[in-house]
Amino acid sequence: MNFHPAGAPSVRSSQAARVRLLIASSIGTIVEWYDFAIFAVCAALVFNTAFFPVSDPLAGLLAALATQAVGFVARPLGGWFFGALGDRIGRKRSLVASLLLMGGSTVAMGLLPTYAQVGALAPILLVALRLLQGFAVGGESTGALVIVAESLPARQRGLWTGFPMVGGPAGNVLATAAIGAALGTFGQAAFADWAWRLPFLASAVLILFGFWVRRRVEESPAFIEVQKNQHDVPRAPLREALTRHPSDMVRVFFVKAAESALFYLFSSFFIVLSTIYLAASRSDALNALFWGSLLEVAAILAAGAAADRFGRRPVTLVGLVTGVMAAFYLFTLGKGASAAELTAATLLTLSCHGVIVGGMSAYFTELFPARVRYTAMSTAYSAAAVLGGALAPVIGTWLLEVFHTPLAVGIYAAAMVVPGIWAMATTRETRGTDLLL
Repeated sequence: MNFHPAGAPSVRSSQAARVRLLIASSIGTIVEWYDFAIFAVCAALVFNTAFFPVSDPLAGLLAALATQAVGFVARPLGGWFFGALGDRIGRKRSLVASLLLMGGSTVAMGLLPTYAQVGALAPILLVALRLLQGFAVGGESTGALVIVAESLPARQRGLWTGFPMVGGPAGNVLATAAIGAALGTFGQAAFADWAWRLPFLASAVLILFGFWVRRRVEESPAFIEVQKNQHDVPRAPLREALTRHPSDMVRVFFVKAAESALFYLFSSFFIVLSTIYLAASRSDALNALFWGSLLEVAAILAAGAAADRFGRRPVTLVGLVTGVMAAFYLFTLGKGASAAELTAATLLTLSCHGVIVGGMSAYFTELFPARVRYTAMSTAYSAAAVLGGALAPVIGTWLLEVFHTPLAVGIYAAAMVVPGIWAMATTRETRGTDLLL
């Protein structure tokens, strides 16, 4: 492996290795977020009756969404575990382990018995597997960001770090396509009865491919440098991160909480809003989410390239501000909104969200030194996902029930984004930071 002098970009010795790294980072996050996305969609469409058969439909829906939220509770622990693992034994090994754990728990969900078959054991098993999912995903996105940022040229780091982050919308595309195909082939009754299992089981193919690709990726040059100087390998990376970099961890927390809240309001809660409040069909809601997620993939990469030219701060701020504006557009749609209106709203909301992701991804990696980068990022990132992602669909559903208007959800979204805007408005510009240090 060849290294450039300190201050110069670290570059893979071969073009093939660079391409392989981008594919591995993207495929891994796509697999993991596909798994997460099919659970989120099924929580709104199926699990409320299959695993929580209560007399009140709203109570069943809230129970299913709360189970989705449970997975986020385990994410900070997973972020710390895989972050510390990545800072001590390598980014690559940590990413392979998180992928296998996530994939195994998702395939197992497709084999679960329902409440009608085993009673209370069914939701208990569902929650247990959801906890494993959350634990695994805690170190996934940040680990992929770290290994890409540390391995590819700094001049286009914003663009490169956009590739692993397309996993969220790309996972949504695959998940909605798989669920839509199952619904279209077998019908809603069969889907609710047994065909919902197929998208979970199908993830086994993606997992095997992701494992094969990740095993062939080289370790990050920055971690290899840390290993060469054994005294630089931290014994307690979380303690060091918390004592030496608390303010930057807080910034990651606020920005990620804002981004995560918008993402889950624009995706998981969007399904609830469309099918229950707006009285749209499931197919119309899934189609809108599919096209919006597809556009977001392009938005993330375009925003990452813009962040390389204009800086991380302005691009992320533009995404946060326009994301709030898009939220108010979505949450002021009237009942009976057409399929075209749903699609237009989702194209707007998810493209704005993509701008946030494209701006913040390289920024997060540039805040911390190599010796604790994975741990500091994963811990703050995963804790923020609890506040933003775990609670957003539940709070959104509750606000809709209490106030009988989605506008209340728009106000909640704005409140979640304000701290993120403050964090980015007051931070230093990090573009061009040397990640070997």
